[in-house]
Amino acid sequence: MRLYMFTSRANADLRAFSGESVSDRLPEKYAPWDPTGVVRPESAPPHGFSRATIEAAIKADGFQLWRTRAPKSGERR
Repeated sequence: MRLYMFTSRANADLRAFSGESVSDRLPEKYAPWDPTGVVRPESAPPHGFSRATIEAAIKADGFQLWRTRAPKSGERR
């Protein structure tokens, strides 16, 4: 399965994986969603995330949400 990645414009720290290239199934309360990338079936997801867990969430809910960590004081993003 290709994993499509999105970033919420309503919450800049919120990201999502979807099995679709459009954001139709992502939570409306965090819309609009901007596409940010694709993870091919033979590639590992970013940040060491489990592909099996992401795919299970997509099958159950249509998406998987995740947050970026807040930068430490003085740290750049």
